[in-house]
Amino acid sequence: MANPFSPVEWLCAGDRRLTLGRCGVLMAIINVTPDSFSDGGLHAGPDAAFRHALACAQEGAQILDIGGESTRPGAEPVSAEEEQDRVLPLIERLARETPALLSIDTYRAETARLALAAGAHIVNDVHGLQREPALARVVADAEAGLCIMHTGRGRTKRPDVIEDQKVFLDQSLAIADAAGIDRRSIVLDPGFGFAKDEGENLSLMARFGELRAFGLPLLVGTSRKRFLGAVTGQEAAQARDVATAATTALLRAAGGAVFRVHDVAINRDALAVADAMIAARRQA
Repeated sequence: MANPFSPVEWLCAGDRRLTLGRCGVLMAIINVTPDSFSDGGLHAGPDAAFRHALACAQEGAQILDIGGESTRPGAEPVSAEEEQDRVLPLIERLARETPALLSIDTYRAETARLALAAGAHIVNDVHGLQREPALARVVADAEAGLCIMHTGRGRTKRPDVIEDQKVFLDQSLAIADAAGIDRRSIVLDPGFGFAKDEGENLSLMARFGELRAFGLPLLVGTSRKRFLGAVTGQEAAQARDVATAATTALLRAAGGAVFRVHDVAINRDALAVADAMIAARRQA
């Protein structure tokens, strides 16, 4: 994007639109799983997850990202049926109770189809459409928003972090284009922490602005990641929220549009400072 701070409309299912660029947007992580690396089991029950999701919306999250299978390294996979049993009732309930945009965190085409029918507006695929390419057609048919994430898992990476982003994400975008997905529906996520070591994550942060060459809004998912623990010495994932907020401010200034976080309040304040600085810079 020539100017990542100029407003653009993100097209989502249900004829919903979200303005990106002018201010940073928060996407709250709603894990309906017993084994997430950060908060596994804390909100696994349907009532607890519902209360947590509403609290996140009240704190300033405009998007609620609901996942039923942990993506942490070494996590045990779950069946599609179990994933759907975890997420679909919550999506249906939230669709009735909150105006927030709802995102389904899945790589499965069938889970995405059911979630969109239940009231979700966005599909967030950590495999960038490359594990189940049929997911692209589901997104296209529903005219849903789409988060395409880069991952280094299960593949040979290029040694240069930006080159690897380009190779992988170009393949994902080709799948999206072939399915007829409107580019205005797509946000790209460089996949911090997904088969990337500390040096690669920091390099990706330092060169984040180069990703603007894709011409699409960028999503940041650094929340509580292990590399932040390595930098700060904080071993407990929940103790990394201050470090997360620092990356939120830094990467917002570098052009990030959407920020996927566990702690909404601290990142809301970080974005407020970053956006105020950006506005002052524009006026100057």
